[in-house]
Amino acid sequence: MTTTQPRPDTGPPGTDADEKATLLAFLDYVREAVAAKAQGLTEQAARTPGVASGTSLLGLVKHLTAAEHYWFVWAFEGTGDAPPDLGMTVRAEERAQDVLAGYRAAVRRSNEIAGRCDDLGRAGVRPAGKAGVVRSLRWVLVHMIEETARHAGHADILREQADGAVGR
Repeated sequence: MTTTQPRPDTGPPGTDADEKATLLAFLDYVREAVAAKAQGLTEQAARTPGVASGTSLLGLVKHLTAAEHYWFVWAFEGTGDAPPDLGMTVRAEERAQDVLAGYRAAVRRSNEIAGRCDDLGRAGVRPAGKAGVVRSLRWVLVHMIEETARHAGHADILREQADGAVGR
């Protein structure tokens, strides 16, 4: 992986369709912002923590991959026996391009699950999160927009520290 500048930010989606389409458009927008920040770095730069807590760009992508699985697959759909590890540890054998591909696959699966649900008020299968509450798809979508957008801001800073790249 070589170091390249991220694409300029395209701005938020212009869609103002139905509620689900709008929520998914904004979620996809912030998902792509995170992915764009993680692309084009050397393996070492993608793994290098930019803050004392040990957070790296690749670690953010791992965490968000697990969050997609946790909320859409495990909690809402009810698939799997155990929730995923939401940590940010990237194993030595994991390559940046594979971690990013895993994130994109998780996003596709989450979107498929959301696409099959015809009622945003429908409750998921399992209680989840710190509150241990069963959440609706609407709540999951809004939460994932918030979670991903927060980490997109972190990714902005980490990318600028890594190679000076600013923008999307």
